[in-house]
Amino acid sequence: MDEHSVNETLLLQKEGLVNVSKKMPFFISSVKWTLRVVMWVIFIIWAAFIFMFPSDFVGDLLEKWILATNGTLFGIAGSTFMLFSAPILLMAFLGFAYLSISGEEQSHGKKASRYPGFRLKTFPLFVQGPFGVVSAAESIGIVIFITYVIWAFCKETSNNLNLLALLDLPSKEKCAWMLRHTGLRLGLIGLFCLIFLFLPVARGSILLRLVDIPFEHATRYHVWLGHLTMSLFTLHGIFYIIGWSVEGRLIHKLLEWKNVGIANLAGVISLLAGLCMWITSLPGVRRLNFELFFYTHQLYVVFVVFLALHVGDFVFSFAAGSIFLFMLDRFLRFFQSRRTVDVLSARSFPCGTLELVLSKPANLHYNALSWIFLQVRELSWLQWHPFSVSSSPRDGKNHLAILIKVLGDWTAKLEGRIPTDDEKKSEIEPLLQSSSRLTVSVEGPYGHESSHHLTYENLVLIAGGIGISPFLAILSDVLHRINEGTPCLPKNIVIIWAVKTSNELPLLQTVDMESICPNFSDSLNLEILTYVTRESEPSLEEGSKIIEPVNSSTFAASKHHGISVLVGTGNILWSGTYVVASTIGFIITVALLDIFYINPYNVSYWWYKGLLFLACMVVSTLIFGGLVICLWHIWERKTGINEYEDTSENGNLQQTKPILNKKSVQEQYFTTIRYGQRPDFRDVFESMSDRWGNVDIGVIVCGPPSLQTSVAKECRTQNLKRRGNDAIFHFNSHSFDL
Repeated sequence: MDEHSVNETLLLQKEGLVNVSKKMPFFISSVKWTLRVVMWVIFIIWAAFIFMFPSDFVGDLLEKWILATNGTLFGIAGSTFMLFSAPILLMAFLGFAYLSISGEEQSHGKKASRYPGFRLKTFPLFVQGPFGVVSAAESIGIVIFITYVIWAFCKETSNNLNLLALLDLPSKEKCAWMLRHTGLRLGLIGLFCLIFLFLPVARGSILLRLVDIPFEHATRYHVWLGHLTMSLFTLHGIFYIIGWSVEGRLIHKLLEWKNVGIANLAGVISLLAGLCMWITSLPGVRRLNFELFFYTHQLYVVFVVFLALHVGDFVFSFAAGSIFLFMLDRFLRFFQSRRTVDVLSARSFPCGTLELVLSKPANLHYNALSWIFLQVRELSWLQWHPFSVSSSPRDGKNHLAILIKVLGDWTAKLEGRIPTDDEKKSEIEPLLQSSSRLTVSVEGPYGHESSHHLTYENLVLIAGGIGISPFLAILSDVLHRINEGTPCLPKNIVIIWAVKTSNELPLLQTVDMESICPNFSDSLNLEILTYVTRESEPSLEEGSKIIEPVNSSTFAASKHHGISVLVGTGNILWSGTYVVASTIGFIITVALLDIFYINPYNVSYWWYKGLLFLACMVVSTLIFGGLVICLWHIWERKTGINEYEDTSENGNLQQTKPILNKKSVQEQYFTTIRYGQRPDFRDVFESMSDRWGNVDIGVIVCGPPSLQTSVAKECRTQNLKRRGNDAIFHFNSHSFDL
């Protein structure tokens, strides 16, 4: 980029002619506004109906609705599906339309607010406790769920007492009746919570993309909802067990399997599967043996199947919509994970960090705060590990890089697969190249729908150790945008990086700033504060330390072995077609089953109809969804081959990724290195507030929970004591913690 172009771009930015988002035609903006309003109306009505379900008013409406639709083709199951599951799918359909219209606007982030202000989503209300760091928006959600459970339980208990007063039974039988019906109400409340349980774990779900909740945040919500749901289901079972024990028929009832009515044994099996998942997901057990947690969580299949057998089709329809969306996401992820992906290069650095550069097609898009799940088949066919992307999407169209810290057995084995320089120079080099070849599969990328780091003019990026990885991607992305004259909001960036030893510092050199944007300092104020916590002073050669890989390998790449684009966060038109076609296929499958089998043969067994209903969900996903996936795959192969860069044919890393910068850390960066210290966030934040004044400052943290807690606490403190001309700090976490 020549000097004239740089100056012209800077002039445009100063005059405000380079906007963060392009102005859209009035018609397009009107359609987007209409879709947004319609989706909000549907959600509010649906959520209010669930919240008020225990009330007499909603109970009467539901009874009238069921009576009015009982004689239709789909029967009672169709009635309950329309009320509780169809709104979720309808919002998904409208969401696809909304994101399709939004187009490239999503990739540029949101336009900066003219006046600084607090945001519920980025204000850390609670920083310590069982939930970790909780924003004001998340706190509202927690309060709503707790309020619903308390209100529903109290109202249902009141209804039970009113019914009990009408019964003429002995005291013992009244006690058993009350216990059983209390268990029934708890199970119903748990079923409503189950509706929300499956939505956060559909990683590529359109609903998550619509509200821009990345999967690492959604996983937290799944954990919270899992504890709540399993608590309710466990109480549901306990109350029934006590009630049956009072009646003296516990064993008989536990083994009972009614054809018309609730199949108790199926419920026992479903609850046992849920308890296994719940117990092994508790923090102590999960940290002690993660593989046990992972494998037992596959029991969700048993849990869902026997739940359908337990309650039948019309009760299962309450939660069928969210389960169906999860099923679609899981099926798509299965197809993507079958693809073997080329590793263009693998390097091991002295600080115990690995870098893998993976091949990807040009039509697979991601942003600088994306995650992927990685499987290395030479190490394990079952283990999948999440890693933050360390490359910018603008570094190259046909590759994606991740940094991996060697911390456990899996990463140590991965490091051992990279041959040393001596081994590569030996006579057995061809054999080593063959044996060290890495066969990997990838799920993702997942992350924010929009480029989250582009929503602030002032950025503070706080990392602990390998947490610098996503910030290298952010830095590269911002520099590329400045160099290309692309809309770019950040003007001030401060990176605060805490490391244990100084041998991690050269990782900053993986971003060659001068090569990407020679005159970046004219439009970007960059400051890097590095804290080496376990060294009191620099080594003699510290000022000239240059990163050099210990082991490295570069492999030839194939045009057909990039990351598959079959991902829910991929092409919006294909993913939308996949969901819509599968849903239409589900309706057609259920209709055919009712017309040619259930209604003519008067099938009335609850458990059997529940199994058939679930089978329709599976069949529609396999047939109708599978057909779209096949067409999507064909489209990928045709478009992907044409869009590959010529350099991907020989896998020359130096042509697909910038070479390592040969300057020392202090030569290349505006860096302050402090030894034997930890960041004092109070001093740092107050200094920024004094320097930048009354502005919004985006704080993004990637590191251990203790670091997130410290930063969130200081953000809250600064905001609460803020005066008129002080900055507002917006807390954002970029950490995957199960």
